[in-house]
Amino acid sequence: MTAALTKSTAHSIVEASPRAKMVAGGLVILYAVITILPLVWIVATAFKSQSDAIAYPPKVIFEPTLEGFVNLFTVRTRQTPDFIAKLPPPETWYDKLVRQRDMVIAGPSKVVPRFVNSLIIGFGSTFLAVFLGTLAAYAFSRFRIPLANDLLFFILSTRMMPPVAVAIPIYLMYRQLNLTDTRLGMILLYTAVNVSLAVWLLKGFIDEIPREYEEAALVDGYTRLQALRKVVLPQAVTGIAATAIFCLIFSWNEYAFAVLLTSGEAQTMPPFIPFIIGEGGQDWPAVAAATTLFVVPIVLFTVLLRKHLLRGITFGAVRK
Repeated sequence: MTAALTKSTAHSIVEASPRAKMVAGGLVILYAVITILPLVWIVATAFKSQSDAIAYPPKVIFEPTLEGFVNLFTVRTRQTPDFIAKLPPPETWYDKLVRQRDMVIAGPSKVVPRFVNSLIIGFGSTFLAVFLGTLAAYAFSRFRIPLANDLLFFILSTRMMPPVAVAIPIYLMYRQLNLTDTRLGMILLYTAVNVSLAVWLLKGFIDEIPREYEEAALVDGYTRLQALRKVVLPQAVTGIAATAIFCLIFSWNEYAFAVLLTSGEAQTMPPFIPFIIGEGGQDWPAVAAATTLFVVPIVLFTVLLRKHLLRGITFGAVRK
């Protein structure tokens, strides 16, 4: 009887009731809807006209248009109806769309170079941060380093200071080194900021990988580098994926340093999006289109690594 009672009690603790599952599922769905609603609204605004985007009360049902994307990728000038009437027929659908607003396309905008800068700087700094963080984490995990705990705390302390507190010294240093408004300068800066996060995350994963695997590889004739590449890294792939996502999110969305250190050649999307100005004010459909375009790469990158993300955050690499 005691065994049956114990079994029943343990079962009740582990297995939730159907009602509890329903309540938990409802809360998760509600949280997901609240979280994703702003993003859905931004995407919807990208397909609205300017009048629909600023309408009050806000329009939920509207006629979709690509005007926001056309305004994002082009520079337009307003002309008189007589001047537009003398022009040859529009050759493309976006020329026709622009002429309906009594405008003509003067040339491409700067959104493509800014987007390319974000891709190069974001993924470049992420690769370097994860690469250097993996090597440093492996060293801290496997070797006896003098004052290792103090060094780890110092590495972590670099993330305790708000970026604005060191913005001016970094700007003066970059100006002396001619690294302002360069992709290399931004990659190095974001790498330096993300390395501390990468070291601390990856050290926990590598600590959980049994040393016996490497010792067996060394006995078989592998070098230390070969053991790292063929034994440790394949088992730490979940931690590497999770770390890469967090590093990329920071590099992709960083605003303060990008505003201070870039102005033209190396400017990324975050400081570029707020200054998308339309005729007579802010062009909200173009801003929403730029935001939608900006979110796509980070969403795709996260989706591709989603299988590793949850497992990497919760369980680590390998249990002994």
